[in-house]
Amino acid sequence: MKKINFARHVLPHLVAIAAFLLVTVVFFSPFFFDNKVLSQYDIQQWEGSSKTLRDYREATGQEGLWADNMFSGMPAYLINLHWSNYGIGLLKRVLSLGLAHPYANIFIAFISYYIMLLAFRVRPYLAIGAAIAFGLSSYMIVGLAAGHNGRIGAIAFMPLVIAGIHLAYSGRRLLGLGITTAAVALQLKENHLQVTFYLLLIVLIYGLVQFIYALREKKVAGFFATTAMLLPAAIIGACTFIGQLWGVTEYGAYTIRGKSDLAAPSQAVNGLPRSYAFDANNGVWEPFMMLMPNFYGGSAANYLVRDQKSEVYQALTRSGDEQTANQLAQFTSAYWGPQSYTVPYYAGATIIFLFAVGLAFADRKYIWWLVPAAALGIMLSWGANFSAFNYFLFDHVPGFNKFRSVTFALIITLFTLPLLGVLGVEKLMDTGLDKAAKKKLLIVFGATGGLCLLFLLFAGAFDFTREGEEQLPSWFIGALIDDRKSLFRGDAFRSLAFIAALFIMLYFAVWKKVPAGFYAFVAIMIVFDVSLVDRRYLTKDNYVRKRETTAPEMTPADQAIRQDTSYYRVYNIQPGAFTSEARTAHYHYSVGGYHGAKLRRYQDLYDSCLSQQTVALIQGIRAGDLNFRPYGVINMLNIKYMMYGQQANQVIPNGSANGPAWFVREVKKTSSPAEELATLCDTDTKVTAVVNTAAVTVPEFGYDSAATISIVTHKPPYLKYQSHAAQNGLAVFSEIYYAKGWRAFIDGKEAPILPVNYVLRALAVPAGDHTIEFRYEPAPYVVGNKVMMASTWLTVLILLGSLGWSLRREDV
Repeated sequence: MKKINFARHVLPHLVAIAAFLLVTVVFFSPFFFDNKVLSQYDIQQWEGSSKTLRDYREATGQEGLWADNMFSGMPAYLINLHWSNYGIGLLKRVLSLGLAHPYANIFIAFISYYIMLLAFRVRPYLAIGAAIAFGLSSYMIVGLAAGHNGRIGAIAFMPLVIAGIHLAYSGRRLLGLGITTAAVALQLKENHLQVTFYLLLIVLIYGLVQFIYALREKKVAGFFATTAMLLPAAIIGACTFIGQLWGVTEYGAYTIRGKSDLAAPSQAVNGLPRSYAFDANNGVWEPFMMLMPNFYGGSAANYLVRDQKSEVYQALTRSGDEQTANQLAQFTSAYWGPQSYTVPYYAGATIIFLFAVGLAFADRKYIWWLVPAAALGIMLSWGANFSAFNYFLFDHVPGFNKFRSVTFALIITLFTLPLLGVLGVEKLMDTGLDKAAKKKLLIVFGATGGLCLLFLLFAGAFDFTREGEEQLPSWFIGALIDDRKSLFRGDAFRSLAFIAALFIMLYFAVWKKVPAGFYAFVAIMIVFDVSLVDRRYLTKDNYVRKRETTAPEMTPADQAIRQDTSYYRVYNIQPGAFTSEARTAHYHYSVGGYHGAKLRRYQDLYDSCLSQQTVALIQGIRAGDLNFRPYGVINMLNIKYMMYGQQANQVIPNGSANGPAWFVREVKKTSSPAEELATLCDTDTKVTAVVNTAAVTVPEFGYDSAATISIVTHKPPYLKYQSHAAQNGLAVFSEIYYAKGWRAFIDGKEAPILPVNYVLRALAVPAGDHTIEFRYEPAPYVVGNKVMMASTWLTVLILLGSLGWSLRREDV
């Protein structure tokens, strides 16, 4: 091993780590210095949805597996479940230097992108700036503020995967093998398959370009040899996630992302409906927000009326009509684009300029990979606004129809921009500034800076209004346009200034061959560019004292309900609460919740029966009718209390709830899921069960009016009942039927679980006294966990072995 030069081989990386730590600590200073944490809406909801799972783990040391406190029960794969791949979690802790979650995700994004740039042989000090630009792109910061921690974590490891793959194809196969194996495991552990799907698209384009160049250079054998080595590496890394992938894939078929049981077989769609998947789409011009965050006014949550210096505020003040001013205040959003709500995904004017430098100077091999990938990200983010392309992919590309919020696809573009940019600068630094290079650099500045100048000078060519605003008073619209135009021009000038400054620095750096310390100034400029915009969307107001993010305060309504210690469910009937909040689930077993992959049949039940019965019940209560008996769906879910506010007098008790389990007198037979659901809506579920006989055969049974069945134990993965009946009976349980993993036992002997009432489970119970048990033992966890543990430690060994061998061979 040759002698290590500290200044050359060690110091730059120490500086990089120190810079990344400093940026992380300063950017999230309220956490590090003021004992505050981010107030993340999604995480607040997660606190409620995962409550019983976390409590069960703390009490028993075991996993709950089944979230029984939300949507009447659902698998816990996408809520809170600890797996045996904790070795991969340990790797993440090492890579993040033990920084707290979720702030560690940004630090990891820095480190990951830095390692990738080193794999592409970018100068360390230049790599520092590009890595920070990636980690601080507003996409990452806005996602973190919203609580999309899994998505941001998955994105943070994308560069590390590319680093491993590129090292392997660049001749450092063993090192690439180790990093790829570990990076795939780390990326998948974040459990955000939409990001993994986008990463796969980047890898496929990279691989295609590598193959084309291998053909051209007659190195096909080497290409296939490297590919043959990387595939097992990726498989081993993926096996550390196999249980989660198995469980999510299995569960996905039963969620709103799977096929509908109500559609005819020929019309059933295995995936999300188009209208839902493409509910949010970038406008055709919105990618310009990567250059100018206020291109469309900025965040839709930025209301101009809050700024006393704005034209809108002044106009409303001059109107003298307080009532009209209050009504118009809701129309003062600075955003005038086509979406109902958005926050700009700003890449950085400096990064856009560097990307253009890359287009002019980087090796063609990289351009043919990164430019198509960047364009693909933009086209995917257009969604329904580029329907010919995206609808084709949605209908024909496997996996594409499982994802929504296609605006997220812009992460592909944001990933490629800094990479091509620094590769271009590297090439320029190596070749120098001859006459041809000088001309190219001037063209790059003219194209990027000139575009900003055009926007600055001809801002009046834009309309600055959105659909529906033509109905507003002209004096108000005039002020609104003036403010939006001002924001537009301000950012056009801002971006032009940053581009011009970076152009001047780069021009003289190449011309005069300045020392390596110059790159520190470039990095600082990039950091200022992106971080100042980030501060528009993540301020000190986004932080709260830590105690405020733990358990939500128990309301008088909660206290009143919790005086009842029996097993029942609570229905929050406030507008939109059924699918938009999991606070109720923090203190109660809730029929509603907050989750993007709820069971499809449960959603069907709400859409077809529960919502209508809720409306009818509320109308009856307002008329003084408190009879719950006609509302069979409400009763069969064991909804004992309904709440419509926070006060104790805003709780409605339901004395007609069927309870945890009951024996029915008869069965209504139907021949299809659609008929089963339609019949259920008008059925007295206390005495009648509805069955789709095309899917299940119910044995003959009698009815004993004196029969009893009561719940003895209820835990997330385990339920126990005692029954007594003089005749064989059909017992219906207020628990959700899920075909994968639940097993039933009567006196220790396994019994088949029967699906009834579209979403519930039933058992044929013999006459006499019996103990009935339900156990949730899903194969993805029971079997997959063992594979994950073995694969995890194999991954760690491969990583350590490849690093050790490469260090000995001087390959790092």
